[in-house]
Amino acid sequence: MSNAAMSKQLAEKPGFLAALDQSGGSTPGALRAYGIPDTAYNGDAEMFKLMHEMRVRIISSPAFTGDKVIAAILFERTMDGQAGGKPVPSYLWEDRGVVPMLKVDQGMEKEADGVTMMKPIAGLDDLLKRAVKLGIYGTKMRSTINLANPKGIAAIAKQQYEVGAQISAHGLVPILEPEVLIKSPEKAKAEAILLEELLKGADALPAGQQVMVKVTIPDVPDLYAPLIAHKGIQRVVALSGGYTRDDACARLAKNHNMIASFSRALVDGLNVNMSDAEFNAALGKAIDEIYTASTVKS
Repeated sequence: MSNAAMSKQLAEKPGFLAALDQSGGSTPGALRAYGIPDTAYNGDAEMFKLMHEMRVRIISSPAFTGDKVIAAILFERTMDGQAGGKPVPSYLWEDRGVVPMLKVDQGMEKEADGVTMMKPIAGLDDLLKRAVKLGIYGTKMRSTINLANPKGIAAIAKQQYEVGAQISAHGLVPILEPEVLIKSPEKAKAEAILLEELLKGADALPAGQQVMVKVTIPDVPDLYAPLIAHKGIQRVVALSGGYTRDDACARLAKNHNMIASFSRALVDGLNVNMSDAEFNAALGKAIDEIYTASTVKS
């Protein structure tokens, strides 16, 4: 796999990222939304098998190509799985033209100072070595911000950049994801503080090193423009955060040079009982809407 070609695609190509990275805790809800009840499987092995089948159905759909979906973020089990007779990362890049990325965080601590920090990521270096061998380009890790607490937000940005440096040391590009919760009573204030902390971290990056940043769509359009323009930032992408697809797309379209990295808003409305024609049409419509919001700005 060509890292240079992947890097160029992520830095420059119009399109968006598909977040297909629900992990153990969020998988039952994702399956229920897809029309598979909890009673349809016994234990984690059957649950993850069904989830893998759903993801393979998505990534092998005719609309799911690098023409509009420039990268896909995978859960570890998906990275280790097969699609089209080959490892999923190889299938994504070689057959679909989609850059493979990996979610690496392992959940969060209890809220303190208005934020939830990431738990220590056990075995991270070993996971990153495996990811490199499988052709993964970069990683993603999430923590959340609830209140406009300067101490908490500074700590969360510091942790994201520190773990990002560990990831960069393996030749991977980290996506830092300090998510401001859409239900935060101080969302706009928290976002303004977060911007300053992210810019400080970007200024401190070693020369030539880049990270990506995944943020909640801000209340103030184009708030993150200084971050987008920073030489240390490869791309700024937006999460849907619980907004409906229509709402997320409308909000995203107001933010220039910011592209989507949607999860729920991408797969909403897909159902296991759909015919392939129905499924592909529904997914194609979602991809078109998110692509438009990522590329055509109001």
